[in-house]
Amino acid sequence: MLDGFSIGSVAFVVSVAIFTAATAILGPFIAKLALKNANYLMGGIALVNTLVALLLTDIFSSGISIEGLSTWILATLIVWLFSIIGSLLLPLFLFKKTLNKIKED
Repeated sequence: MLDGFSIGSVAFVVSVAIFTAATAILGPFIAKLALKNANYLMGGIALVNTLVALLLTDIFSSGISIEGLSTWILATLIVWLFSIIGSLLLPLFLFKKTLNKIKED
């Protein structure tokens, strides 16, 4: 999708694991720093967190390569957007039976 972005099929699993761990660990830390030092940045914390997690994934995974400023920006936006979509839709699929039961009652 992006010219300067490549990832191997086997490395995809490792990259997802590194990205997920980095996001989970760094998210609260970055939010705390922004809240303490730059409260106006709170709206962009998810984007910053995604960028940092992508950077760490690029560093620690040999199967992913991101080159060029525009690729970094677009990759961050794409991953961030799909993370939002996933966080909104995944619970609907996971809890579909529970939601149907609630609707029936």
